[in-house]
Amino acid sequence: MTLQANKAEHAGGSPTPDLRSRGGGDPLAWGARLLLGIVVVAVGAAAFAVGFRALLGVVMRIFGSSRDIVSTLRSVPVWLRVVMPAVGGLLAGLLALATSRSPMGQGVGDVMEAVVLGRVHLSMRVTLLKSLSSFLAIASGGSLGREGPLIQFGGAAGNLVGTRLGLPADKIRLLIAAGTAAGFASAYNTPFAAILFVLEVVTGVVALDAILPSLLATAIAVALVRTVVGEGPIYGQRAFRMESMWELLAYAGLGLVATLLTQMFMKLLALGERCFHRRTLPFPWRPALGGLLAGAMVGFLPEIAGNGYEPLNLLLDGRFSVGLVALLLFGKMIATTASVSSGSPGGVFTPTLLIGGAAGLLFAHALAALGLPVGSPGGYALVGMAAATAAAIHAPLLASVMVFELSGDYAIVLPLVLATAIATLLSRRIDRDSVYTAELSRKGIGWEVTLDGRRVVRGGPT
Repeated sequence: MTLQANKAEHAGGSPTPDLRSRGGGDPLAWGARLLLGIVVVAVGAAAFAVGFRALLGVVMRIFGSSRDIVSTLRSVPVWLRVVMPAVGGLLAGLLALATSRSPMGQGVGDVMEAVVLGRVHLSMRVTLLKSLSSFLAIASGGSLGREGPLIQFGGAAGNLVGTRLGLPADKIRLLIAAGTAAGFASAYNTPFAAILFVLEVVTGVVALDAILPSLLATAIAVALVRTVVGEGPIYGQRAFRMESMWELLAYAGLGLVATLLTQMFMKLLALGERCFHRRTLPFPWRPALGGLLAGAMVGFLPEIAGNGYEPLNLLLDGRFSVGLVALLLFGKMIATTASVSSGSPGGVFTPTLLIGGAAGLLFAHALAALGLPVGSPGGYALVGMAAATAAAIHAPLLASVMVFELSGDYAIVLPLVLATAIATLLSRRIDRDSVYTAELSRKGIGWEVTLDGRRVVRGGPT
């Protein structure tokens, strides 16, 4: 049963419009309003991303002499590194209480529902409160990704602008998709990957009506962000090479290893959520405890604080010892589990990149220790980043293109495609749900992507 037929069955009438349907009225009038909405949403998503980063930099300057969280935490006493994430988690928990009774979700899973099913209202008020909550948790040293608030703001902005412009429901859903793409692109400076995020993760179907607004919004948002923060790959230009085509076998092996580690991470997140969500530990103490546990690790390994951007850059440059990379790999898993599973709002996308990068580097050193000819360990780290991402979100094309855009090196494409394909196939064998569709499964909604597009196999609209 396709998504469209599923809607008709639940509604007891004719199928509701999908992403390719058009609202009534004058097409030129709707088109002009939609174009205006795309521009407004793209500018808003870019401004929010720049502001979020700038404010984090200001806070870091207040507490330390650097603009990044890792350097700031290195400059403060160990006891403060332990206490800060706990205080941040407590404050995040107090803010979460203001949104806990709201039926309006704001995660990526809810964006998927809003775009594909058209039944979730993305509240800007809830988004801003959760973004502030996430900001407090990240600024205090929690092991969280900052991409979550940026993506969710873009989606909520699409909903708000579309409603204010009086657009029909199907056009509002297109604006939500465009805002999501703009938010992703603003977070990572990767325009092609942003489009693929909408197509592979959110909609699960390639439709021109969904692609074109996202392309326009992404182009505008990235242009604005690059004007402020600069151009070029965010992890710097990388030079990559393979010793021979036989080395593709090693990258295939890396795809397997990265998948197993990522699945371990996903299971750890699920276990942490079950432990933290016991009734004996209510909000706001739940995220406070999670922050304290993360802080206990940050106190001795400050590199695991934040989203992982700073240590990943150093890792790619080969400036960490093998022992430190191993500590970073497992420390990031545990600290992120403590922060995210306890209820502090934030993303796991960038932490997954760090986990994959660490796994790739360790894999390269293991091959070298066995006397096998390998290329640059940094190349294995990049491929590990892509493989871990593909294993987590089941989107191999997005993962490959994103790491290519992050690194700016075309020579890495072949290993990327191979490793991400293997990672996705194996990950789907282990667990049909990605980290995002797992959110929907917990709500009783089952998703499946077929040649006919995405369909709901249980828990569709009622």
